[in-house]
Amino acid sequence: MRAWLSPPPVSVMKDLVFLFGRSVNNFLITGPKAYLTYTTSVALGAQIGIEECKFQFAWERWNCPEHAFQFSTHNRLRGATRETSFIHAIRSAGVVYTITKNCSMGDFENCGCDESKNGKTGGHGWIWGGCSDNVDFGEKISKLFVDSLEKGKDARALVNLHNNRAGRLAVRASMKRTCKCHGISGSCSIQTCWLQLADFREMGDYLKAKYDRALKIEMDKSQLRASNRAEGRWAPTEAFLPSAESELIFLEGSPDYCTRNASLGIYGTEGRECLQNPRSASKWEERSCGRLCTECGLQVEERRTEAVSSCDCSFQWCCTVKCSQCRRMVSRYYCTRRPTGSAPPRGRGKDSAWC
Repeated sequence: MRAWLSPPPVSVMKDLVFLFGRSVNNFLITGPKAYLTYTTSVALGAQIGIEECKFQFAWERWNCPEHAFQFSTHNRLRGATRETSFIHAIRSAGVVYTITKNCSMGDFENCGCDESKNGKTGGHGWIWGGCSDNVDFGEKISKLFVDSLEKGKDARALVNLHNNRAGRLAVRASMKRTCKCHGISGSCSIQTCWLQLADFREMGDYLKAKYDRALKIEMDKSQLRASNRAEGRWAPTEAFLPSAESELIFLEGSPDYCTRNASLGIYGTEGRECLQNPRSASKWEERSCGRLCTECGLQVEERRTEAVSSCDCSFQWCCTVKCSQCRRMVSRYYCTRRPTGSAPPRGRGKDSAWC
């Protein structure tokens, strides 16, 4: 299987446009068979990006609805907001991650471990060796697939391409060095080291931090220049690259995610579950009821429900485990509309007190 020197065929790209917003299980490949392995890996990467986005924003007003990943020309959420910057980055990172993993596992005929540094001294007492994950190959294929979905030639397209690249760089930035000791009787007089991909959750955390401090860019026509490349894309001037190449950027302020807005595809926070005094939760999760309910003019409503779980488990010879079914009442908390005339003023800061 060969790597592309140009964007994938139109037939494959149509499939990918359909893919980025739907379950991988529903993805049907109609392109040439030669592209089957890459497109399958890209599909899995896109799904990884969707799931990680949902995890990172589970307790946010904008909770990464799946339709936000549908990058069609008719999508009403195609603004260049802080949220779309994260979508582009996490999607791109997911594709790099799966392509790189498959490459290192030998799933592609023309790709394997990155051994370009092997034998070279990396530092005091260690050398490069082993099987490093080939992130260069992952970035190359991700760029060909993901960037080819961006058909625009305006400021928004430029920002999207920038955030795609930031996602690819996040994978590289989170790679970890793994080493193996060598020497007589395990003396570890010399180590052989290689680079491995981190868990994708670390990449999600990394990009979420980038989202929190994303840069708003003010652009005009003088900050864009037509590229001389065959694709005819727009390329950035030195206005914000390369100094901010790994940062997420956006052009427009975010809409009000508190209130339902059907025309923008915003569901609002009414009816959303939040966490009230949760155990082993982060401070951000602990404030979710204030952020989702109180600060959006809603109240926190407690609902008691019955939960069923396994309990009193015991080992039976040989060789099974038998458990009883235990039932207990648990409290869940939801954002509900306040009675008319009792809504508190909205617009509190995210760190304000609540309830």
